[in-house]
Amino acid sequence: MLYALTCLDKPGALQTRLDTRAAHLEFLNTSGKVTLAGPFIENGQPVGSLVVIEAADLAEAQAFAAADPYARAGLFASVTIREWRKVIG
Repeated sequence: MLYALTCLDKPGALQTRLDTRAAHLEFLNTSGKVTLAGPFIENGQPVGSLVVIEAADLAEAQAFAAADPYARAGLFASVTIREWRKVIG
C-alpha cells in the first residue's frame, strides 16, 4: 500500500532542517520505500515535507516516519499519515 506522510515544520526550525538534510536524504534514498518526496515551500523557504512511501500497513508507515532523521531531530510540528492511492501519473 502507499502512504502519504504530510509533515509540517515547527516555526523557526529552518536551521534544524538544513543541519539534518543530508541524513534525511540518505535515509529516504536508501530505504527502498519512497515513491516520491519533496518539500512544501512558502516564501521561497521549505516549511514541511510530503513523502509517499510503500508500506505493508499503517504501523510500518508510522515506524518509517519516526525513523526519519528530520523527525528524530524534532523538526516537525506535525506528521499526518494517510493511505494514498495513485490515480494519475
